Amino acid sequence: MTNTIGTAAGKIWHYLEKNGPSSVTKITNETGLGKNDVQRAIGWLSKENKLVIETTGRTETLSLK
Repeated sequence: MTNTIGTAAGKIWHYLEKNGPSSVTKITNETGLGKNDVQRAIGWLSKENKLVIETTGRTETLSLK
C-alpha cells in the first residue's frame, strides 16, 4: 500500500510541476488515479510540506510549494 501511495504522490507532484495549480477533480481525471489514491497522496505530500491547498467554495486547488 505504501508503494501505491508513494507512486501516486510522485505522479501528482510531476503533474503539478508541469501544469501548475489544479483542482483535485482535474488532477484525478487527468492522472487516471482513483479518488482514494489521490486523497492518500495529497496526505502524503501535505505531510512532507510540499503542497499548498487553497479552498474556494467547494473547490480545492493544489499547487507545489
